[in-house]
Parts: sequence; structure tokens; C-alpha cells
Amino acid sequence: MKQFIGGRWVAAGGGREFDDLDPWSGAVLDRVPAGDAHDARLAIEAAHAAFAGWKNTAPGVRQEIFLRAADILRRRRDEVMSWLAAETGCGYAFGSIQLDFVISLLRQASGAAYAAIGQVIPSDEPDAFAMALRHPVGVVAAIAPWNAALVLSCRAVAAPLALGNTVVLKPSEESPWAGGLVWAEIFTEAGLPPGVLNVVTHARGEAGVIGQELVAHPWVRRLNFTGSTVTGRRLAEAAGRHLKRMVLELGGQNPLIILADADVDYAVDAAAYGSFLHQGQICMCARRIFVERPIAARFLEQFAAKTAALPYGDPKDSATVVGPLINDYALRTVERRVGEAVASGARVLAGGSARGPCYPATLVVDVPPSCELARLETFGPVVMADIVDGPEEALQLANQSHYGLTAGVLTGDPERGLALANRLEAGIVHVNDQPIRDEPQMPFGGVKDSGWGRFGVGFAMEEFTEMRWVTLAGQRRSFPF
Repeated sequence: MKQFIGGRWVAAGGGREFDDLDPWSGAVLDRVPAGDAHDARLAIEAAHAAFAGWKNTAPGVRQEIFLRAADILRRRRDEVMSWLAAETGCGYAFGSIQLDFVISLLRQASGAAYAAIGQVIPSDEPDAFAMALRHPVGVVAAIAPWNAALVLSCRAVAAPLALGNTVVLKPSEESPWAGGLVWAEIFTEAGLPPGVLNVVTHARGEAGVIGQELVAHPWVRRLNFTGSTVTGRRLAEAAGRHLKRMVLELGGQNPLIILADADVDYAVDAAAYGSFLHQGQICMCARRIFVERPIAARFLEQFAAKTAALPYGDPKDSATVVGPLINDYALRTVERRVGEAVASGARVLAGGSARGPCYPATLVVDVPPSCELARLETFGPVVMADIVDGPEEALQLANQSHYGLTAGVLTGDPERGLALANRLEAGIVHVNDQPIRDEPQMPFGGVKDSGWGRFGVGFAMEEFTEMRWVTLAGQRRSFPF
């Protein structure tokens, strides 16, 4: 593999490389450039040089590039699915979800080329003509994670590009191709001019030097980041020193509230999907289930049985539901947190121990609030369940979290569900569905420690364009001196 800077495939300036690893087998998939601040600077300079031409490119031309990109991705579907499995342990179900979402995202983003509209504003100056116009901001830095590599990298670049900005993308070291370099290939074939999209890769543990360059360089005018709250906070603090706006989509300790009038069979299926899709390595996964007491025993019995029966293993096997965690550190973190909870009095109803690189789907109850499992987002196939005596208790416990990304409410009474949704402190609430749900045109983002700003084609104009007030005087003004 090579990095992509200024329309050229290049090695890292320092000549170093690192191994792209398969989390299931440990095999080396390829050698990847280990870029550094110098490479990031070259990418920023290339993006800056390309901006003047790209911002003045007709919206119809931009639209055609995105539509071609969607067709290219559809043609390469099987290849991309294979890479998602190999790089990120992504199973067939989640791989299909990612491909379908991104093809739709590219098609919808093609229309964003026409979306940066302004308005005429009445002025109190006689015969004056006043306008509010939107302009692309310039170079956008995009930092994407590995977990939903295809979706989150495309989301990071699609709207900024369609709106006339140029982009430097830094993919995760765990998914340099599926979360980054694939877009250089696809958009180049689709006709994107050189320098408009640049991709810089880096070795494990070396993201910081590239991140610092992206934040500090004066030609970078916007940043978007999807990842952990800890890293997002550091980036936001640094960006604040440089007066740069960011879009942040961070962690979540997402609740699923199951009321006593919910259909238990449906609740079991929804909870399993919402908790264990992609090994629980999705920011939207249900982490805590609050179930009302009248149906709690039945729900927990059925849910524990379903959890224990979910097959785990090779993600390339279409029957696998729970594949490997992304690396050994992630596996040991899940192990340690479940172990701490059990040592503090929690009970494991299903799963609870690693199997090779996999951690089978796990259900834990009676987790003390002081445990890391209860306090922190745990990126793995582990969900906690609590029995509550009513909606108010569920609401109180859900809102105690310092996270606020997404939530789900299951009930037989839709109006009651909507009333509860309006009181949940989350950026996204799904009534009669579990927390994992997204569409390209929706305002995706959280509150509290889950970030700020909104992704989504329909809302990106607010994040990735600048408003400019322009007037045309209708007559000569008189001045006091």
C-alpha cells in the first residue's frame, strides 16, 4: 500500500512501514506507510493548492463524480466486503449494512453540491440589496475510526467534498485500506481532481503527531472526528487554542428501555441485535438495558438463552454473529472490566470469558455503579441489564450517564414512548427500536460527553460552509465625517 497525497501514491517521507493485521488470524495483510507530521503537512499543502479549483467546480460536475463513486463501490462490493472482514473482523451482516449505507450516502451527497444556498435579507438601508451566502471553508481534516471503517470514513469526507471543500483523511491504523485508501482509489477513478482528497496513514501509537499537525496547521479550517471521548476532548482542547470548529461524534453508554407493555419476543431480538452487532464495537450499541419488573424475569431468561446461543468465530463465515475483537488490547480490556464487575458482585447470565481472539456475547446483571463496566463505554459484546420499577426510574438511571449519544425505547404505547424519548438526554432516540440505526440524511450526533455538531447530508451545510453577508448599496450614503 501507499499513501495518497496530491493525486499520487507515495511512500511515507521517512520510509517507514507497519503491518496491517487480520484480527482473526493475526496474518499480515499488507505493509502500509507509517506517515508522520511531514506527510500530513504535504497533504494539507496539496489540499490547499487544490481548493481554489475545486470550490469553483460546477455543482453538476461534483454531483457526477459522487454518482460515479457510488457505482464504482457497488461494482467492487465483494472486494470491499472481504477487506472489511480481513481488516476489522466485520461479519457479513454488518458488512452488508455498511455497503448499503455508503452507496446511499454517496448518492445523497451528490445532491449536497446544490445545497449550499443562501438567502436575500430585507435591509433598512434605502434600496440596499443584502444577501447571506454560503461558501466552502477550505481544507477539512477528517479523522475516522476503524470500527465502522467504510461508513465512518465516507461520512467524514463525503459532505465536505460535495460542498466544495478539500479534505485530508487520517484513517485508523487498524483499517488503513477499508477506512481510507479505498476512497482514494474510488474517487480517483470517479474523476476527483488531484489534491482534493488526500489520505495519510500512520503506525500504531503514532496518531498523535499527525493529529497535532492537522489541528495546528493554519490552512486547516475545520476538523471532524469520530472516536473515543478521551481523544475527542484532547482534540477539542487543541482546536480551541487555534479557534477551529470541530464536529465530534464520541462514545456512548447507550440505554435500551423496555417497558412492561412491550412485546417480549421482539424485545429479545431487538436487544440482541442492538447489543452484539459487530461484536458490540459500534458507538450506537446498547450498553445498558432497563427492563420493567413485570416482564423482567421472562425477558432475562429468553435474552440470556439467545445471547448464549449466538455463534462466534471467523468473520468470513456467514453464520458468525460475533467475530474477533479488533486487537488483543481490546480483548483484555473487556476481560478485565467484566472480571472487575464480577468480583464486585455482578452476575454473568451468558458468556463471560474469551475464546481465542473472540469474546462471546455476554449478559451481565447487578453491576455496581462504581465499576468501569457501568461508568465507561466498553467496546465489546457485553451488555448490562437492570430491573426497574417504572419508566421514571429507567429515565433517571439512563440520564445519570455523562454520555448521551443514542437510546431506544420499546413499548406497546407509541405516545408514551415519544413522551419518554423527549425526556431522554441523548442526541438520538428510537422508539420501538434498539439504538443502532442511522440514515445518511439524518442529524447524527450526541450531547454531553458524546460530542457536538451533527453529521448527516441534510445538516452538513451548517458544519462545513461559512456564512458570508454581502450587500450592494442602492444609493450613495451620507457619512458623519
